[in-house]
Amino acid sequence: MCGSTRRKLHKTAAGPDAPQSAPSLAPFALFLFAYYAQVGAFAIYATLFFAAHGMSAPQIGVLMSLIQVMRIIGPNLWGWLADHTGQRVRVLRLTTGGALLAFCGIFFAESYFQFIAVMVAFNLFSSAQAPLSEALLLAALRGDASNYGRVRMWGSVGFIVAVLAAGWLLESLGVDALPWIALFLLVCVGAAGLRIRQAPLVAHAAGAPGLWSVLRRREVIAFFVSAALMAGVHMSLNAFYSLYLEQAGYSKPVIGMMWALGVVAEVAFFYFQAPLLRRFGAQRVMMCAFALAVVRFPVIGAAGQLLAVLALAQLLHAATFAAHLSSAVMVMQRWFAGPLQARGQALYMSLAYGIGGTCGGLAMSLCWDRIGPQAVFYLAGALALAAAGSAALSFRWQRQAKG
Repeated sequence: MCGSTRRKLHKTAAGPDAPQSAPSLAPFALFLFAYYAQVGAFAIYATLFFAAHGMSAPQIGVLMSLIQVMRIIGPNLWGWLADHTGQRVRVLRLTTGGALLAFCGIFFAESYFQFIAVMVAFNLFSSAQAPLSEALLLAALRGDASNYGRVRMWGSVGFIVAVLAAGWLLESLGVDALPWIALFLLVCVGAAGLRIRQAPLVAHAAGAPGLWSVLRRREVIAFFVSAALMAGVHMSLNAFYSLYLEQAGYSKPVIGMMWALGVVAEVAFFYFQAPLLRRFGAQRVMMCAFALAVVRFPVIGAAGQLLAVLALAQLLHAATFAAHLSSAVMVMQRWFAGPLQARGQALYMSLAYGIGGTCGGLAMSLCWDRIGPQAVFYLAGALALAAAGSAALSFRWQRQAKG
């Protein structure tokens, strides 16, 4: 990252009246760049690597679903340790070192169950790195999250760069080069983590509301069901999109460019989300995201040979992922603001991406094997419709609770 960017990020974080001890935001941007570069390089092409090593579609679905399964366990485990000890930076560095060591097992794995062991161990550590680094970032912002998106954007930039670069490298070197690319990026993640410093922790106010009293409300339950279904929808992309495009005859650089196109659309929405959400509100934005998801995923399944149509469908990632996530975060503030905010975000990660992503990935792996690749994306469209119905029910019950 250039020096001018580093100085700009530091100035944004600290401001003229901030203490001199306030940590710079540049290390966070660098860490997120490296972390999401590693995610992009490995997770996007891992299906091709596993297929080349003799794994069937259901086996690949299980292996990729372990990323989501460990999101249920890893963030809660390492987050508890970080909060219990107050040493968030040390715990972050522990997870980067553990992920690096665990990933080395992939060079020795040959059987399905050996790959399972590697994925479990690796994701146990790596699944905690994003929430830990973002918790440290929010502490560095000292309660002012208005600049969060500008720092988080570097993660998406890293993702795009890595997906494109890895696509070209794998095309020339072969898919067996993937572990070496991912290993190099994991070293970069560990090195970036050494530059992060921890801001003083701010204690929550006493008298926090009970978490269970919020979770048992029917509108909250319906919201989380909707979020889990939408996470399951996007497992059609995370677990099978690269393999789907390869079987349709597209090269690895083209696959990388298609992924990059979706992420560019995502970044654009995140950059301009504030005025859109202020004008239309979280409910309208979310329901629009569901409507476009109902269209987007069946189109992907039906238009596998039409690259231009697939490209247009990728642009809708701005709505189905970025718009949905942004509006969901806003909706959650109605129930999980203040002392419950951190636990609310952890629940969203566990229930939506953990449970929803896992179940969605497993169901889609069965569709791929028994019905065909296109069926994966038709199922995703059906899940998006169900998610829309659950969200509409949640909004209806929210209005009734107010009235």
